[in-house]
Amino acid sequence: MEEVKLLGIWLSPFSRSVEIALKLKGVQYEYVEEDLTNKSPLLQQYNPVYKKIPVLLHNGKPLSESIVILEYIDETWKTNPILPQDPYDKSRARFWTNFVDHECMPALWKTIWSTGEQYEKDKAEAGEHLKVLENELGDKKFFGGNSIGVVDIVSNFVASSFRTIQESLGLDVFTKDKFPNLWRWAENYVNCIHIKNCLPPKDKLIANFPPAYMGKTLVASFQSRVASSSAAAKC
Repeated sequence: MEEVKLLGIWLSPFSRSVEIALKLKGVQYEYVEEDLTNKSPLLQQYNPVYKKIPVLLHNGKPLSESIVILEYIDETWKTNPILPQDPYDKSRARFWTNFVDHECMPALWKTIWSTGEQYEKDKAEAGEHLKVLENELGDKKFFGGNSIGVVDIVSNFVASSFRTIQESLGLDVFTKDKFPNLWRWAENYVNCIHIKNCLPPKDKLIANFPPAYMGKTLVASFQSRVASSSAAAKC
C-alpha cells in the first residue's frame, strides 16, 4: 500500500497547490500541519536544506519545492493529467508556471504591504504581469484549456487568496473591469468542486493572515489595516 504524506501550512498557497493536485488525481494522503515558528523534527529531517514547506513524502521518499512536487505527482499518478503530453505544450506550461511563481506572485505580494506612492508603483507592476496572463488566457476557460492544469494550480494564489486579501484591505489591483478574462477564469477556478473543497473560508483566512512566523509586528499591522478598511467601507 502506498504511503503519501504532505507536510504543509494551511495558509500557504504552495501547500494548497500540492493538495489540489493530489485531490484532482484522487490520491489518498495524510496531511501534517507544520509550524514554521517551531519546525518539527520531521520537516527538518526531510527538507534539511531549506526547512520549508511543502514537503511530499511518497513511500518514505521526500520531495520539496511545490512545482517540482506537482510534476512528480503528474508523472506518478496518471489519472487526470495536469501537464500536457505534447513536449512543446509541456514546455510552454512550465514557462507559464515559472512566470506566475517568479514574477506575478511576488508582484502581487508587494501590493499587500505597500501604501501611498509605493503602493501605486507596486500596483502598476502587478498590473503589467496580470495583463500578460490576461492575454495568454484569452477566451479559454482555464490556462489548461477546458480542464484545470498545472498553470491554473500554480496560479491558485491569484484566483483565491489574493482576491480575498485584496477585498479585506480595499485594494484595487486585480479587478473584473481591468482583467475580465482573468476574473472569469478565477471564478471558474474557485467554483470547481475539487478546488472549492480545498479553499479555506474567507473569514478564517483573513483572521489568521499573515501567518505567525512572519512576525507579530507584521501581523498587527495587517489586522489594523483590515479593521480600518472595514470601518471606512461602513461609512
